[in-house]
Amino acid sequence: MSSDSQNPTTEAVSQTREESRKRRTFAIISHPDAGKTTLTEKLLLYGGAIREAGSIKQRKASHYAVSDWLAIEQERGISVSSSVLRFEDENIKYNLLDTPGHKDFSEDTYRTLIAADSALMVIDVAKGVEEQTEKLFEVCKLRRTPVITFVNKCDRPGMEPLEVLSNIENKLGIQAVPTTWPLGYGSEFEGVYDLIGKKLHLYIKTKHGSQKAETEAFDLEEGLANTRLSEAYKDQFREEIMLIEDEFANMDQEKFDVGEVTPVFFGSALNNFGLNIFLKYFSDLAPEPRPYTEKDGNIHELDNEFSGFIFKLQANMNPDHRDCTAFVRVASGVFERGMQVVHEKTGKKVKMANPHTLMGDDRNLLEKAYPGDIVALFNPGFFQIGDTLFDKTEVGYDVIPLFTPEHYMKAYSKDPFKRKQLREGLKQFSEEGVVHVFEVPNGVGNELLLGTVGVLQFDVVKHRMKIEYKVDINLSPVPYYTARWLPHDNEEVIQKLEKAYSTDLTRDIEGNPIVLFQSAYALRTAIDKVGEEILLKFKSSV
Repeated sequence: MSSDSQNPTTEAVSQTREESRKRRTFAIISHPDAGKTTLTEKLLLYGGAIREAGSIKQRKASHYAVSDWLAIEQERGISVSSSVLRFEDENIKYNLLDTPGHKDFSEDTYRTLIAADSALMVIDVAKGVEEQTEKLFEVCKLRRTPVITFVNKCDRPGMEPLEVLSNIENKLGIQAVPTTWPLGYGSEFEGVYDLIGKKLHLYIKTKHGSQKAETEAFDLEEGLANTRLSEAYKDQFREEIMLIEDEFANMDQEKFDVGEVTPVFFGSALNNFGLNIFLKYFSDLAPEPRPYTEKDGNIHELDNEFSGFIFKLQANMNPDHRDCTAFVRVASGVFERGMQVVHEKTGKKVKMANPHTLMGDDRNLLEKAYPGDIVALFNPGFFQIGDTLFDKTEVGYDVIPLFTPEHYMKAYSKDPFKRKQLREGLKQFSEEGVVHVFEVPNGVGNELLLGTVGVLQFDVVKHRMKIEYKVDINLSPVPYYTARWLPHDNEEVIQKLEKAYSTDLTRDIEGNPIVLFQSAYALRTAIDKVGEEILLKFKSSV
């Protein structure tokens, strides 16, 4: 659909452009335990969205993390779902997409990254770039997403700063440009030097990091004179600053815009060291909302009529009500409460009566939203991940694929009279993207086949079925080696595969055909029969 066919008024175009420039929509990516959830909380603290931050693993803290709202997250101290958080600072409106840090939930993270304009990569100073960070960075690389790096836990023993930069460059193949520089090492960490503003910030720990750190800014020499560090260390610090002080000024902005260069900040999220400087420059570094490409390949400009796509579904955020929330990334135009939009896949019109924003599981009514904003909507029952919503002129985005599961389990209810609830609950989780649900090949009616990217997702399904649907389920492993999606309604291919060795065909509950292989040999046999291009590792969700 050509963008020329959409002609909002000049005043509306001007307002949309002005408001979109104030938005920064970003996702946080990291390896488990790098401090992502803690950093998320502290950005909310410094952005004024919360008054006190709660560290989920700290015994002295009296709160769970705002972004970890599911019961299983609070129990285990991990993030297993993407949270959408909003805060404002210095007239910039931030949409923070907190992603699961656990590797088993990378599929949810991928979908979230598609809704973000940039990524904040969190790295543990002691461990450097780890496996999950590498995987998530590959997603950013494929989408040419700008990446900003925060090296965390500098108040603990770890790699030297120059070693951290080398680690990032060697592991990720991206140029690492220092933007701040840590002063002191481990327990002697006292502050950071701002390489842009040319000031040394010294910090004082406060109340276990639950409130903003007290800080004083000095010129370099005056600041060094106020530290407890040895003269030898001060000389070494001066030499390092001389070596790197012009790196940021000489950074290639075009390479940053396409994810080939990353500015690097150092600090401690737990003790709030370095966060004030990070947030000060983040709004300038993080890009404004960018236009998305339609199915037909045309760029859909930000100032066209309203359009957006659903990147996440989450059921039962309020345990007192059986509901489902759809998270929509506004891709263009102005979204207004009460407006009527069209669901592209079905053509149905839906009135947006109660759109809201979220802070964890707390809801606030939303009157207007602009490109870059995330709107939480009530799912009328036919919204699915990847769906497009638009105002008047038809628009379609195809940005979120179906992934191929890597692990499989049969599921059935312990109580045979709860088959209906079993199917209802699993259908809901499938729509959310928590798990793929299939009919069991040659199975009986009281069981379903579950497929996930990571094994921990099965625990989440079991836990949520019990809590949200009052159904205890049994899970039994199924020895499938791998699977591939098939094109729709290709009967010739399906007939060939039905006769193939150690191969089962089935469909998910949305009717998408998939072929399950019991061994590597079975996969190779199928490739010989129908061709590798027919067997899809992931496919369009439309």
